[in-house]
Amino acid sequence: MGNFLAGKVVTVTGAGRGIGRSVALAAAAEGARVVVNDYGVGIDGGAPTSEIAEAVVKEIAAAGGEAVAVADDISTMDGGQRVVDTALTRYGRIDGVVCVAGILRERMLFNMSEEEWDPVLATHLKGTFTVFRAASAIMRRQGSGTLIGFTSGNHQGSVSQANYSAAKGGIISLVRSAALGLHKYGVTANAVAPVARTRMSANVPMELKEIGEPEDVAALVTYLLSDKAVAPGGERITGQVYTIAGPKIAVWAQPRELRAGYAEGPWTPQRIADFLPGTVGTDPMPMLAQLEAMAKAAAAKDRPNA
Repeated sequence: MGNFLAGKVVTVTGAGRGIGRSVALAAAAEGARVVVNDYGVGIDGGAPTSEIAEAVVKEIAAAGGEAVAVADDISTMDGGQRVVDTALTRYGRIDGVVCVAGILRERMLFNMSEEEWDPVLATHLKGTFTVFRAASAIMRRQGSGTLIGFTSGNHQGSVSQANYSAAKGGIISLVRSAALGLHKYGVTANAVAPVARTRMSANVPMELKEIGEPEDVAALVTYLLSDKAVAPGGERITGQVYTIAGPKIAVWAQPRELRAGYAEGPWTPQRIADFLPGTVGTDPMPMLAQLEAMAKAAAAKDRPNA
């Protein structure tokens, strides 16, 4: 057992399988008491099974750690609150929350139904909000705590996962809002965009050259939950988005204005047509460059590299 998180209480959603399970096990191995939340559904949002979370608790206990299971649906306000309340009731405090829970329902945008849109946004984005909301109220009073949301490189956009991409982009904005709003209370918020071998990554329609294991992601999360997560200037790391993919760790840029132009007088459509292309221009979309390779691979029943 390590001591990176000694004395801390951490909750992990989606902790029954894959990355969530690895995060829960890693946090316990580093001394945290862990609330293991998993509603027990498949990646398609199918029937829940409460035994999934209990199995991880048993693994943690067998390794000498301490954990409790909560098989609640965090896409509801009551569910998110119960995850946090369980930490308080059982352990008296909450020092970190990690929101990993998610499902997939793939469909092209022009064919996507409300029934395919709503559950994905509810599980990923609202499910992060409900836990952040409940935990941040406690952390604010404590004067400390860490919120970690899970996003994806797909926040850049996706051909057949507009619901998932929208949710993941929303999580980044939620994390940055939390970082800004909670900074003065000593609470940090960051996001992780993992690239790891899981049930979800098995559906990616290309061979990923940079991909790791769930344990890699768990190591980064454990670091961000710890008191050692400080920037070069000594301040706590907050408002960041990190990718970990095998041997690579990367930080994503903060949103910023790329280029601007000014003109005197009122704008008209024609004036913008004359001015915008040459002065303000565009910012090329990297994901577009992958579409041709993906289309060829689909035709050849192959998986291109990315």
